[in-house]
Order: sequence, then C-alpha cells, then structure tokens
Amino acid sequence: MSDFHSLSIESCLKKLGTSTSGLLNKEAERRLKKYGPNKLEEEKPLGRLTIFISQFRSPLIYVLLAAAIISFFLSEYIDAGVIAGAIILNTIIGFFQENKANRALSKLREMVARKALVLRDGQEIIIDSNQLTIGDIIILQTGNRVPADGRIIEASNLQTSEANLTGESIPSSKSLDKLEKGAALADQENMVFGSTMIVRGSGKAVVTTVGSRSEIGKIAELVKATPEEKTPLQLRLSRLSKFLGLAVIFICLLIIGIGVWQGRDFFEMFMVAVAIAVAAIPEGLAVAVTVILVLGMQRILKQKALTRKLVAAETLGSTTVICADKTGTLTEGIMQVSDIIIGEREFELKTFGSRQDSEEAKIVSLALQIGMMCNDAIIEASKDKLAKERIIGAPTEIALLSAARQSGLDRRKLLKVEPKIDELPFDSERKFMITLHKGREGNYILYEKGAPEKLLEKSEEFYHRGHLHKLTKEEREKLTRVYEKFTSSGLRVLGVAVRNLKDLDREAEKKRNWPALDQNLTFVGFIALKDPLRPEAKETIKICRQAGIRPIIITGDHAFTARAIAEELGIKVRAEDIITGEILEKIDDKKLEELVKRIDIYARVSPHHKLRIVKALQARGEVVAMTGDGINDSPALKAADIGVALGTGTDIAKETSDIVLLDNNFKTIVAAVLEGRIIFSNIRKVITYLISDSFCEVILIIGSIILGAPLAILPLQILWINIINDGFPNFTLAFERGDDGTMAAKPISKKEPIINKEMKAIIFAAGLVRDFFILAIFYYLLRHSFDLGYIRTIVFAAAGVDSLMYIFSLRSFKKPIWRLNPFSNLYLVGAVAFSLFLLIGAIYWPPLQKILATTPLSVNSWLLVISSGFLSIIMIEIIKHYFIRRVDGS
Repeated sequence: MSDFHSLSIESCLKKLGTSTSGLLNKEAERRLKKYGPNKLEEEKPLGRLTIFISQFRSPLIYVLLAAAIISFFLSEYIDAGVIAGAIILNTIIGFFQENKANRALSKLREMVARKALVLRDGQEIIIDSNQLTIGDIIILQTGNRVPADGRIIEASNLQTSEANLTGESIPSSKSLDKLEKGAALADQENMVFGSTMIVRGSGKAVVTTVGSRSEIGKIAELVKATPEEKTPLQLRLSRLSKFLGLAVIFICLLIIGIGVWQGRDFFEMFMVAVAIAVAAIPEGLAVAVTVILVLGMQRILKQKALTRKLVAAETLGSTTVICADKTGTLTEGIMQVSDIIIGEREFELKTFGSRQDSEEAKIVSLALQIGMMCNDAIIEASKDKLAKERIIGAPTEIALLSAARQSGLDRRKLLKVEPKIDELPFDSERKFMITLHKGREGNYILYEKGAPEKLLEKSEEFYHRGHLHKLTKEEREKLTRVYEKFTSSGLRVLGVAVRNLKDLDREAEKKRNWPALDQNLTFVGFIALKDPLRPEAKETIKICRQAGIRPIIITGDHAFTARAIAEELGIKVRAEDIITGEILEKIDDKKLEELVKRIDIYARVSPHHKLRIVKALQARGEVVAMTGDGINDSPALKAADIGVALGTGTDIAKETSDIVLLDNNFKTIVAAVLEGRIIFSNIRKVITYLISDSFCEVILIIGSIILGAPLAILPLQILWINIINDGFPNFTLAFERGDDGTMAAKPISKKEPIINKEMKAIIFAAGLVRDFFILAIFYYLLRHSFDLGYIRTIVFAAAGVDSLMYIFSLRSFKKPIWRLNPFSNLYLVGAVAFSLFLLIGAIYWPPLQKILATTPLSVNSWLLVISSGFLSIIMIEIIKHYFIRRVDGS
C-alpha cells in the first residue's frame, strides 16, 4: 500500500483515479465489487454447543472418561455411573457460567448502523459506511465518526480524537501538507482513520483504504492471527493429569505383575488393578476446580469485573507483569486544567470567586475567564432538571470551560455584560484563537489563547506577583523556560492574553483588521492541562509492586508524557529506560527479549509493537496481564495471558479480552488479582485434600496385596468416599477467603508445579503414617479372626472420618488449625456434618449396608477410627509448622 501521507493532494487524487467532486455512482458500484464493502469480517459469537463441548477439553476429564469406560466394560455399572455423574456435573456447571458471561458481554455491545456523508456525482448524499469505496470523497463534521481511512483534501480547524487507535490522548490537529515517508501513525496529520472521532472543525478526505486493508482492519487481522495461549492453570492441570494417568497405569501394571508372580489369578489381579485406578483418580477434582473458578468469577463480578472464561479468574493470581495502556486505563481519558502559572508562580486550580481579594487571585480568575470566553465548547441544557448539563466540544475547550465554571465563573452572565461581536477561529497554522467583546463602558476587549510562543511574541506587558511589568527580552526568555519546564513534564500548555481597546476605527468595524488588533497584548499567564491519573491508580500500582507484580506503561503518547505519568505513579525511571516505537522498529525479537528485563516505559508504540512486547515478556517466563480499551490494544489483549478491557472500551477490545472492567476502575484489577490468588490457593487445598484420600486408598490396596491379604477396602467403598463423603466438603473449600498477607507474597512462578513441596509432604509423609496405622489395625484384626466385612467397615469408616477431620487443617497452609475460626466457613461445617451423617447412614442403614458391604461398628471401633483422624491432624500440623518456619526464616 502507498504511503498516502507522503503524497500531495493532487498526486493522491490522481493515484486513486478520482477528483474533488467525488466518484460517479456507476464507478463507485464497480469499485465496491472490486474492493469489497467497507467492513470487517465478523466472527460468529460462541454458540452454546461450542461452549458445552469446550467443557470436555480438560486432561482431568479425559482421565475420568477412561475410568468410566473401563468400569462399564467390566460390568461395574455403579462405578461407571458415579464417575459419569461427576463428568456431567462438571460440564453443566462450567457451561452455565461461561454461557452467562458471554451473554453478558453481548449486552455490552452497542450495535449502531454507521452512516457516511459522501460526494457522489458531485452531490452530497448519506450512505451506509459499509458502501464506501476507494476514491470516495467523504465529508467530515464535528461530532461525527470517521467512516474510513483517508487523505485530507480540505480542512478548517480540523481535529480528531485518535486515542482508541493510537493511544494519543491529545486530539490530533490536521493539516493538508504532505509528510515524510514512513511517518508514525500518530504523526500522520494529513490523514484520518476509520473509527476515530471528529472533535473540532470540518473538512473533506479522499478514501484511501477500506475494510481489512484499513488501519483498524490491520488490527483485526492481527487479532485473528494471534493464537490463544493456554493459561498457567491449564498447563499445570494438564501436567497433573498426565502424571496421574501415567502413575495409575504404572501402578496397575506393577500390581498385575506382582500378583501373577505370586501365582494369583490374572483376572482377579486385573480387577484389583481397576480398583486401584478407581482409588487413584480423584473423581471430584474436576468438579471442585470448576466450582472454585465459578465462585471466583462471581466474587470478581461483585467487584465490577466480568470474567469471560473460567480459567482466566485464576490466571490473574499468577500475574507477574501488568502492561498498562496509559490513556483511559491509568488516566481518566479526559483533559483537565492542572495548573495556572502567572509570571513564574504556579497555582493549583482552586475556587477563585469574587470574594478573592488578592491581586494574584484576580489575575488567576482573569486567566480562567479568558479560557472560558475564548472558547468553542457549548453547554447543552438538559430537558431533565435533575440531570447535569453536558459540555460539547474539543477536549481542551471542555477542560478550560469546566475549570472556569468550577472557579465560580458563569459564561452566560459574562456574555450579557461583555457580548461577543467577533471571533477569529483557531487554526493549526496560526496556533491561536481570538474573541472580540464589547465592554461595559463602551470599550472593547480582546481575549486570546493559543501557543505560548505566539502570544509572547505579540505581548508588551505581563503579570507577575499581582502587578504589571514590561515584557523585556530577558523576561520573555524566562517565561519561555517556565512553559518549557511544564511541557517537558508531559503537560499541554496554553498561553492566555488580553488587550483593552478604547475604540475601534470605522474601517476596522467594517472589515476586521485582525493583525492590527492582535498586538500590544498583556500576557496574563499559562494554563497547563493534562489527562489526570485515576484517583486509585497510584495506590493500585503501589499494591501491585508490593505483591511482586511489575507494572509497565505502554502508550501511544510521547516519551516525556509517559515518563511524567510514571513518576506521578511513583515509578522512578531513567531516560535510558524508555523505548519508543521508532527504536522498536530497529531491533529484532531477540534483542527485545533482553531489553524487556529493564524497560518499564514504551512510548509512541503501534499495535504490533504492543504484541511484540507481550510476546517478549512471555518468552522470559512472565505471566502477562495487558490492560487497555482501544482498538489498538486488541492484538496484545488476546496474546497476553490475561487481557483486561475497560467496560467503555471498544467492542473489539472487549471481545478479545478475558476480563472486562465494568466500572473502568483500575483498582478492580488489584481486587481481581487478590481473588485470583485465593482461587489458586483454594485449588491447591482441594488437590491436597483429594489426592491425600486417593493416595490413602491406593496404599491400603497395595498394602493388602503385599501382605497377601484380601482388599482392605472395596472399589465401591472408595467411590463413596471420593464422591459422596469428600464431595461436599471439598466444594466448600471454594468459600475460603484467603490468608492475611496474600497480596504481600510474590507471584507463583509459571514453571512451579501445582503440587509444591509442602503439599507433597502432606500427601505422602503424613499419608504414609496414617495409612500404616490403618493397615496395622486391618492386619491385626485379620490375624485375630475378626469378620472381614467388619474389618473393611472399620477401614472404610477410618478413611471417611479421617478426611472429614483433617480438612479443617487444610483450610490454611499459613496458619495452625488452632488459629483458624472453625465457624468462619459455615459451609464447610455444614458439609462435614452432612457427610458424617451420610457415612453413618452407609454403615447403619440396611439398604446402604447391602450395597457397600458394611456392618454396624462398636464404640471401641469408633475410638480407633477417630484416633486415626487425630493422628492425621497432628502430622499435617507438624509439616505446616516446618514450612511456615522455613518461609519466615528466609
């Protein structure tokens, strides 16, 4: 594609085969067929069937399906049915939650049919924007959205807001001049781009590209080409499932081999192997993880963030880097007056009303008055008396008018006293605006605002410390240094000046001689504007850093603006730690991977730069969260481990993100990170709990075989414990609210396995002590000729009660059990009581006795069962104490 910004208007029209009067209708129809409509290919929203099928794409589900199929073919129909029930329950829970999130996102979309004002056959007509084609002449008006990319051929004070495309918060002032070839997108001042907004002036442009070839189209294609990466949780669960699957196969083959070597029947040993497989697979794990994620999504939603995918909720907790787009994410996305500078003294915006008697206060008020009177913004009255008035205009004009009103000035009242009789509009070449007013005493007042250097050139006097002083060359140089200091801090600085005229000559009345009027000015001061930080942004960044999360600013703004924002956020950066898009273009991905270790600010970047930065960070093992709201953020949002879009962002940003901030509050991200860490912690608790039980059951069966005895526990009894006994309590671990200091801990490494050393010690060390104790009871009673059914019931009760007791120890890995309030999780207390009731029923209720092969137990037998539970708690607390001391010591 040609660099149309580097061509003159004549060359551009010639190259596109069109003229200033537009295309003929027939030619437009021909081109529409050739180039296609001016719209992007729309991806079909996820259907319910697709969401339903996606619930089966989990290694844990694959393992459960294999177990169910084997059980079915071995005529173990009850076992197969129970496992299938766990799979169906998991699928239903996940489906309803993800489907609900997708429907909520659909409601956020604004489906608006875009129109375009275009010249066809030399006539102005309104058409659907998707009917635009290359060579069309589009008419640009304030308040309208640009319908397609184009080269400007006419412009009158034309400004566009390109924040959603380039990330630049200040409106782009447009011109007709051709530019250097290869200019950055944000610097192409003679071009307009589809989806951006006209905030000031008017003009015409010739359409240069449409559809997928436009700038927004390129971003859409970049999004499509960006693959979705698996989340850390998905990778960890995948590794865990593979490990469980291989371990089960190995143990089963080993047991069959030992049994055949001992001279046992092969089919009998095969059935024992199936029993081990049933014991080893934690059937309730998939459902429990889904429930934890669903509850986490709901808690995050209460914090005003919509989680679109279940696994995304946990990923936030593993985040090590947050790449934040500045405009509209860290900042409010609106211009505001921050400082007023009179002479060399700075004043923060405060209320300077009529009661302010000091001379300096009056001059500050005069500066605000000039910004208000010499202003294009209009106040739209609301029909609803309770509703606020709306200010319409360019962001800078709105900021100046709002600041004046905040100080107590009223433009309507002032215009009655000082009616406006003429105006010289702002022009990008003149760089200033003038309004002329008739004074109260028959005099005339000229108000002017614009580029400080332009106004200083025309001024003879200036205000300093409440008094007028002659503006000498030295004083002019001093004032120039003052405003340069503010611009280097990332602020936009305007100058304001005034001139009092006793009278206007008749010639000036008839034909306004602006150059004659625009001289001998009194320079009043500077007004500094900025896109302010969100109130919570600085605290949020601080909390993120305390949590071991590295914040990185990626923006389309200039480097000094980005640096100023970083310093305001409390991020100290050196000039060499800032990289611009121009530099990124010159370095390869390998070099970028080295640089991302130390670079905290990326300025003047394009969408593909953001994508490269995210991928470079991921290549270094970082878990990357990317925040943004513009079209330009979409490819990086999709590529990031977790994409976070603002609720007021563009549709494409929301559709490619994992989480949508409904309240646009950056602090919500911190709340979501906390929830993500709690989710991961709760998943680890559930895994420890369920695998401990599974390990217990495997050891009991293997121990039985090694001892040459009958199975200590039956497969159906194992399923009862795994699904019924443990099922209800393990779900309630999802309601644990985390430990104090959760956000003070460092993020968990992407490479760290889901089962850490402490979990292994609890599962295997504490488990072996408990299992040897139960096996010793089993073997002792067997040697003393107790009934096999009775002994198996003791083992069954011990395994069941044991898990219902030590689950209270697993509520926290950071605190001992005696420091945990047992009633802070009433769901757990209720679930344990209910499971205990069912366990007693399984032992004493005749119908269940028949199915589970159980018999009633004596009081002494129950004492043995309970002692096993206390032994487990003691062992777990010793292990927890060791790891707590080790962490504190480090």
